[in-house]
Amino acid sequence: MLDAVGRFWHDGAKVEHSRMARAFFSWIQKHPDDGRYILSNGYDWTYLTVEDVPLFIDAVSRPDESSLLLHLSDGTQELLDPESLSSGPGNATYARVKDGQMEARFRQEAQTGLMPLLEPGADGDPWLQLAGRQYAFKRRGSQA
Repeated sequence: MLDAVGRFWHDGAKVEHSRMARAFFSWIQKHPDDGRYILSNGYDWTYLTVEDVPLFIDAVSRPDESSLLLHLSDGTQELLDPESLSSGPGNATYARVKDGQMEARFRQEAQTGLMPLLEPGADGDPWLQLAGRQYAFKRRGSQA
């Protein structure tokens, strides 16, 4: 199981080995028939219970003034699609990743990395200021 804060559990015990957890993150896929999350190492696979999201954003960096690079829990990096930002309970921040196929949650350090780019909107909710544009955070689960 992958819990809501990004820890893997097996038979009630937390997976403590950081490299094993990193490998598990890199093995997360969606089953082609039913869309459920699985762990697949190319040889074997098993269903995976995911409490919140399948990936986490460990850090953000600025490759240039017009973009943000997300450092994901599976060891990959990709540019943020600012249109995909959303917020959830407890002020958690999320973004769509993997060509929009998965959702990732910003870990606290990564979320703090966004602070210099945030401005208060008229409604009090933050807006991301990037490349001269403002991006609103959608409410998680909304299609708007």
